[in-house]
Amino acid sequence: MKKHDLFLGLYILVPVIFLIVPIPTGLLDILILFNISIALIILFNALFSREALNMSSFPTLLLMTTLFRMSLNVSSTRNILLSGYAGKVVETFGQFVGGGNLVVGIVVFLILILIQFIVINKGSERVSEVTARFTLDAMPGKQMAIDADLNTGAINDEQAKERRQKIQDESTFFGAMDGATKYVKGDATAGLVITMINFVGGLILGVVMQGMDMNEALQKYSILTIGDGLVSQIPSLLISLSTGILVTKVSKESDLGNVLIKQLFAIPKVLYIVGITMAFLGIATPLPTLLCIIYAVIFIVAGRAIEASIETENIEEEVDEEEQSAEEIRRPENVVSLLQVDPIELEFGYGIIPLADVNQGGDLLDRVVMIRRQIALELGCVVPMIRLRDNIQLNPNQYVIKIKGVPVSEGEILFDHYMAMNPGYVEEEITGIPTFEPSFHLPAIWITESQRERAESLGYTVVDPPSIIATHLTEVIRGHLDELLTRQDVQNLINNIQENNTTLISELIPKLLNVGEIQKVLQNLLHEGISIRDLVTIFETLADYAPTTRDTDVLTEYVRQSLKRAISNKYFPANEMTSVVTLDPKIEQEIMNSVKQTEQGAFINLAPERTQEILNSVKEEMDKMEELGKNPIIVTSPIVRMYFKKITSEQFQDLIVISYNEIDTDVELQSIGMVTV
Repeated sequence: MKKHDLFLGLYILVPVIFLIVPIPTGLLDILILFNISIALIILFNALFSREALNMSSFPTLLLMTTLFRMSLNVSSTRNILLSGYAGKVVETFGQFVGGGNLVVGIVVFLILILIQFIVINKGSERVSEVTARFTLDAMPGKQMAIDADLNTGAINDEQAKERRQKIQDESTFFGAMDGATKYVKGDATAGLVITMINFVGGLILGVVMQGMDMNEALQKYSILTIGDGLVSQIPSLLISLSTGILVTKVSKESDLGNVLIKQLFAIPKVLYIVGITMAFLGIATPLPTLLCIIYAVIFIVAGRAIEASIETENIEEEVDEEEQSAEEIRRPENVVSLLQVDPIELEFGYGIIPLADVNQGGDLLDRVVMIRRQIALELGCVVPMIRLRDNIQLNPNQYVIKIKGVPVSEGEILFDHYMAMNPGYVEEEITGIPTFEPSFHLPAIWITESQRERAESLGYTVVDPPSIIATHLTEVIRGHLDELLTRQDVQNLINNIQENNTTLISELIPKLLNVGEIQKVLQNLLHEGISIRDLVTIFETLADYAPTTRDTDVLTEYVRQSLKRAISNKYFPANEMTSVVTLDPKIEQEIMNSVKQTEQGAFINLAPERTQEILNSVKEEMDKMEELGKNPIIVTSPIVRMYFKKITSEQFQDLIVISYNEIDTDVELQSIGMVTV
């Protein structure tokens, strides 16, 4: 057992024993002084701690010190009533504090009780209640602020985790303090009751059992009672004061002493006014003139000294700024920071800054947070931090989306306008500036605020600039999510499910597949828009088929077949006939005959002319489906699906290729065409 654990155990156990076993007066003196010392240690720690969480154990400490103090109170009461003597410390407090005068001792004791009850306890209790409530109410806002800082790159994941933990700790601490202040109030009440018992019981025992006269008994037991009350109430008062200091502590930058000095004596003008006021009081009123003049001189001199100090600091700051500027010019450029490439960047011109500035009412940061949440729910993948930054080289209303530092898409908005899009059935046209919706390149019109209501009443889809940018960013991220999935991301996903699936993970990794191979499978799924949220099913399938093949493309097909319910739900609405196009079996056989297996994987050795003929047929069928307003879906046999997708992926990125084994049994399909040559 560690030494501090032993000490803590004794600190809890000893009071319980002393509630039953009498304590010798010599030991009682030692423990009373120890109790006062502990109270002083707690007080000064509370005073000089930089923030309340530096004493996060205070609620527990409060309970322990209360129990220890109450046990000493019971022990001293037992000694007073049994022998009329409770040790040197109790007797000294009773005689010294009252100055040998019984009435003075009683008055001082009552004043201490009133201070603790009415001022400190009541105030601390109220502040604890309010602080606990406001801390809890502020948690959602603080969490959103952390998410916003994380998305803008102001903090990293580790810092965000620390700040979230700190918010949780603050909520727990102030909630515990709200209840712990009741200990202090109850302790003061119990001390007052015990004091009354000492006084009344002592008088009865002195007069009835020890044969003292009333004056002698009153003198003896009053002093002992006051002494006993003081040695318990003074530590209790110190703990109450510590509680009040801790729950009212606001500054997190420095200790309370520094804060008070800086805040009280930071403005020379205030000290000048106070000095002049003191001089006026000394001259114009009967107050002691000499003392008032001395105070006036002190405050005026202090104000002049602080003013000189402020002027010196300002000069030093100016000099330091000039030196830092010169040093920056002379310093060799540190290019290491320039090597960092952000996974996702959104750069925009200065005209779009108000959309990202919270102080100007912009909500683009909140929308970025929602994008990450939406994609996590939809595709089961954590989107990397999205960096937002302004770029003066862009046009004022232009924005560019970059993936790994390379621009992949861009758009342009009109800040004070709305984009109206015809869903296809609106015949009446509205006037505006023609444009194209950046996400899907649909024809649209920029309209003003005054036209918005009319456009919506006609049936146009009207969106504001932040929604346009957010939608565009979402679609770009969806299209490149497979590129953004790193090995570390995969390892994090594995760690998330490992606790509840230890057998599965230990069997699969690294015995059957390594993290890189699993990454390839997940990237293949994301590339075609298949959610990887059901990782357990994906890993179960990989564990089943990895012993027979380590080809990640083949493993991807097995996983897709295991996810057929999710794939069917994504592309085939329930209780509704879905139109699809099939693939000619002759073409399927031709594709399979052209597949060549190598150590690096399989590739298709098909003549370019033949490939183009197949692609032309695919385009014809896709055009037919688009004319009918249908999603372009081609159904193939399982063994051909991945090769046919490779052939068509570059020219037809939006083409959905599904095998028969990926379609749920209750799905109703209607073939409206066939890819054939």
